[in-house]
Amino acid sequence: MEFPAVNHSCTHPPAQPWAGQSPSTPTMPPPSCPFPSYHYPNLNPDQQSVTPMTHMTETTAGHRPQSLYWDSSQQSYQGVLKPVPEITNMTNQGIPQRSVSLPTSPVSNSKTESRYGLDPQILPSVVQVIKEDRIQWEGKVFVSECKSSVPPLSSTQCTLEDRGNATARFIRCTSYSFPVDPQSAQKSRLPLGAVVCPLARPEKGERDVPVCEAGDCVKGCAHCGAFMSPAMSWQDCGQRFYCPFCHKLNEVPWQSYQPTNQGRRVDCEKKPELSLGSYEILEKQTGKAAVLLLAIDVSASAMRTGQLGHICKQICSQLQALNGPEETELSDLRVGLMTYDSRIHLYNLSPALSRPHMMVITDCEELELPVVEGLLVPLKDCRHILERVLQEISLFNSEPDRFSSQELSVSAGLKILQDAASPGKLLIFHSSPVSEGSNLKSSSGFFSSSKVKSIFQGPDSSISLAKECVSQGCSVHIFVFSHQEVGGAWPGHIPFLTGGGVICYNSLQSELEQERFRADLSRCVNMQMAFKVQLRVFISKEMRISGCYGSFIAGPDSCCVAMAALDWRTALAFEFTHNKPLDESRGVAIQFVLSYSSSSGENRTRIHTVILSASCHPLDTFRSSQAETLLTFYCKKLYSLALESPLQSLREELQTEVTEMLACFRKQSCTTSVSPGQLVLPQFLKAVPVYINSLRKSDVLLPGLRSSVHQRLQLRSLIISMDTRSTASQFYPLILPLSDSADNANMPSLGEAVRCTVSSLDPGGLYLIFCPLALLLWVGSCVPPHTLLQLFNTNSFSYLTSGEIKLPALENSLSISTRALICSLQSSAAVTLQLKLVREGDSCEESLQRLLVEDKSPNGGASYADFLFHLHVNALRLIV
Repeated sequence: MEFPAVNHSCTHPPAQPWAGQSPSTPTMPPPSCPFPSYHYPNLNPDQQSVTPMTHMTETTAGHRPQSLYWDSSQQSYQGVLKPVPEITNMTNQGIPQRSVSLPTSPVSNSKTESRYGLDPQILPSVVQVIKEDRIQWEGKVFVSECKSSVPPLSSTQCTLEDRGNATARFIRCTSYSFPVDPQSAQKSRLPLGAVVCPLARPEKGERDVPVCEAGDCVKGCAHCGAFMSPAMSWQDCGQRFYCPFCHKLNEVPWQSYQPTNQGRRVDCEKKPELSLGSYEILEKQTGKAAVLLLAIDVSASAMRTGQLGHICKQICSQLQALNGPEETELSDLRVGLMTYDSRIHLYNLSPALSRPHMMVITDCEELELPVVEGLLVPLKDCRHILERVLQEISLFNSEPDRFSSQELSVSAGLKILQDAASPGKLLIFHSSPVSEGSNLKSSSGFFSSSKVKSIFQGPDSSISLAKECVSQGCSVHIFVFSHQEVGGAWPGHIPFLTGGGVICYNSLQSELEQERFRADLSRCVNMQMAFKVQLRVFISKEMRISGCYGSFIAGPDSCCVAMAALDWRTALAFEFTHNKPLDESRGVAIQFVLSYSSSSGENRTRIHTVILSASCHPLDTFRSSQAETLLTFYCKKLYSLALESPLQSLREELQTEVTEMLACFRKQSCTTSVSPGQLVLPQFLKAVPVYINSLRKSDVLLPGLRSSVHQRLQLRSLIISMDTRSTASQFYPLILPLSDSADNANMPSLGEAVRCTVSSLDPGGLYLIFCPLALLLWVGSCVPPHTLLQLFNTNSFSYLTSGEIKLPALENSLSISTRALICSLQSSAAVTLQLKLVREGDSCEESLQRLLVEDKSPNGGASYADFLFHLHVNALRLIV
């Protein structure tokens, strides 16, 4: 019988040597130290000279080569780094670089060696971290109990079982052991927070969140409003329970009383609110079902594009798919249609009419609807009427002087939903140049205000309109089919603040763009969402919520977040601060309560609770942290603060905070015998430096010469709502080598991934590079002709053209496995990714260089090795 893996807070993988480690490294514990430590020659920064290094095996006279190893006694990675006497501060563009001529191939000619002589190959590797975690947990069961240990990585395929603590699918904490003392928490510089994805989907083999009726649940705290959970402790044989969130006792009504046995109610296993960290309550009262509202741009400029016919055709196809031969709940979905230029055209789709009626609203300043009946009709009753109207829309004759504004369509759609008292999705198909509406030249403009504004801040009119959408539960999704003008408006402020999004297309003339639009439209229409969302947060009384970060409009109360809509991919981050010392025996309880209306109108409340340990030992906080969760937390925090703070100060504060964090860990964990030249990292945080460096030099925080404002706005809005798994792969992309050998006919696995550096790319190989927002296929210049023939149906490298491509369907193992892998990666992304071919040596290779995060980036960001060196030396200086 095979037993599932049992997780304990003291369980760690066995020590694994890094490349370059000598198996005969001498160990000699000092008498005063209870643990063995490794001794290296003194590498004092003031006594070392700069010696160029190209390989790990090169050494200076009388010194050992660089190496990095796992110290099992101190649960940390240690190794030798060679400091230099003069350390310059990192500039806005990273580490100062010498001026060099632009190479013909950005990737092929870029250098991966560190300017300080460090060999990047011996530094901690994200690929190795992921591989070790997969070896430990893949295919096993991780039990999520109260005060449990660090969960497996988000990329590891394993089963998470809820036994009193919400699993890591829903909540990941920056540390699973909070410091008891507030001073210790402040000195550690390790943020105390949680990343929550309330509607996350369980993986295969995991049970769904149980649903119980509101009348059958045991009521929670009557004082603070927290819901019942395993965090409540029972007293007086079950007659009272103690609430950890407000420290008050609650009397149990006699209707729901049950005796206790060893501190647990006897009906514990029968009620999910008593035994599970996650459960959902179905409320008795129901609201109105969500609707689908379509808005199509019919201005003169939209007509000139010639794309309106294809847009209407795809909408018809999608409506036919929703209203299939078998009647489902989607058949009862109420649908509405309107068109717009500088006016609003509404359509009465009532089946009682002999033909649909069109109503034109010319006064759009004070928008009032002439009628309400017939604007929203069940799809099964109006599909044929809709198809008829859509076929005739492309024949409209719009006046030349009529312009269109996407904000006008949002206002009209919001008005329809308000009059119908319903939440829903508003899909806007915009083909004209994007504008900011009538308030473009008002006093709220970017340059007209004396207050310094960030480029990420939206116009006041957009923010005001987004707040109204949030109150109504209106989720805005915009499909843009016009080229974005340089310096023009960006249409994404309202959609991303309402749980929607913006998808831009160059032209629907190409078949690839048509396929992408078809897939995006289908995903948008069929995406299950929660509407009129309210997320409340409760935490132990000794702590408070000091910040909340994500894609939403911040309110006055950080304990409560309101959103128009929420899908299963969206995650938010919360930061916590001490009010007073914690009780080590009780730990820390955190509860997230999500109230929402489902697509069918059901009012539901989903509760997630975690109970974390509290420790007097600062090292426990570091050893129970995880790098990818810290990355997600920092990303959401910095991208949120970018609305108000200068980007340079954000990058500097992030670097300072991480430096002080590593200095604190080194001071707490190292003995006097540890050489200054030794790199010391916590076990689960050894990937932090490469993650943080990738975040620092991202296009959002460090713009390059070729990064447009629209691209940065789009990137920020997409990344800030990502969950932990997507964020980690966005800042450290997946690079998979493709093989045509007969032994490797299956799809490449995550364990075969290589490091994100140019030295990993063999000119004779093929590599698939994936992150949630990009999918590239890199072809080396020395790939054998027979390999090219199997994948591209051509045996000449010169015949390949860089750009968007669709691989031919060929009957061989390489083609079949590669196309299957591409489909698998595309299905896991939140947006439709189009495969882009990149030939070695082409100018477009710079798009790949941005994803090689361990190397120096095109926008001037430092390489991983150089950034780690600066962190190490600056941490030493803080200790001294």
